[in-house]
Amino acid sequence: MKTLLVFLLLSGNAAIWAFDTCNSDKCEDSCKNRCGDKLDKSYSCQCNAHCERFGDCCADYSICSYIDPALNEVTHDHNSESSCQGRCGEKYNKKNSCHCTRKCTQHNNCCSDYKNLCGGGANKKKEKNHDTDAENEVTYDHKSGATISSDELKTLSEILYQSDVNKAVESDIKLNKQEKSENKRKQDLSEDPLYEYVNEDLFKKPTYKAFIALLDNYDRKTGTDETATKGELEEQKMFLQEIMKTKIMKELFKFFHNKGLYENEQQFVDDVQKMWFGLYSRSSGEKDSSGFEHVFVGEVKKGKVSGFHSWIRFYLLERKGLVDYCSHNYDGPWTSYPDVLGKQFMWDGFNKQVGSQIIGSSPEFDFSLYTLCFVSRPGKTCTVSIGGHDMAIQTYEWTKNFYDNNKKYIATAYPIS
Repeated sequence: MKTLLVFLLLSGNAAIWAFDTCNSDKCEDSCKNRCGDKLDKSYSCQCNAHCERFGDCCADYSICSYIDPALNEVTHDHNSESSCQGRCGEKYNKKNSCHCTRKCTQHNNCCSDYKNLCGGGANKKKEKNHDTDAENEVTYDHKSGATISSDELKTLSEILYQSDVNKAVESDIKLNKQEKSENKRKQDLSEDPLYEYVNEDLFKKPTYKAFIALLDNYDRKTGTDETATKGELEEQKMFLQEIMKTKIMKELFKFFHNKGLYENEQQFVDDVQKMWFGLYSRSSGEKDSSGFEHVFVGEVKKGKVSGFHSWIRFYLLERKGLVDYCSHNYDGPWTSYPDVLGKQFMWDGFNKQVGSQIIGSSPEFDFSLYTLCFVSRPGKTCTVSIGGHDMAIQTYEWTKNFYDNNKKYIATAYPIS
């Protein structure tokens, strides 16, 4: 009780507002008493984590930063020094670990929730008038001052797409997409598997073989300590060696090298291994996760599937009867592979409410595209071009643990469906 009183004093009006009530139990256009509630179309706006992706959050959604949805009471999960809660528009202070000023997007040092908490209103309109706006050009390396423009992202991603000689052709994969769901509720609308046919000769290619060898190295449950054995470290090394032989990864390194980010290929490979395979904790202190595990293998946290954005992983588990395809909510404009599909599925009894995967791409293509976006637009939406169509990739940084002089691990990366 003493801790709660202290927090209420610190939180001030925001905490009081969070507990304010409407005439009814739930407020139709507010998050009061609704933080963490599942999608409900009877309301004009939503108050759960997915509303940030689908753009239907209530105007006062920021109050949910103070609420633990499971308990409907005030919490203090957000470190005031690493969050923009109550800091939007503040003056620059070099002592802060991240910033909430209008110019933080130019210098790539915004707090991870800057866009959600401070991104609207007049300041946002004013930012769009700047030639160096985050959507057009982002400073990613403060020593060199190098920038990557939106046009460069699209040009390079098309080069990566054209260089993917290991991707599936139309005859390699036959999908049975079945029902399209108009909501994200847990329901199985499709009786049959998603994959009707896959040419498994694809999996004999060196990069596929090296990728598949990694998939059994992880425990999907968060909170379970992950320890990489000597053999598993060798499999990581083999995977990186194989993908670095491809033109895709050569082009990606060349681009970063020309920008002054990496002096040589080995430095690039070492950094990629750390950002993707470095272990950190998503739960109670155990090193139970990594960017690779989350994005490509998938995890289960609090009874729900998180991550899991690999089509290869999905197919292999579906073939074993461990994944049950339920429906899709997005089908990309591509008529060949790679394609993008947003879908709902069950993994061995655990639900994935909304999940998107690039279908038919090689492991090196997914790995290169997500790495490009994480380095160029960390924690932001990254727009690339694939076969003449724009595709948005969302990445998030892991901000609680660091490597090599405060570099951030990959928390997640996925195509926005």
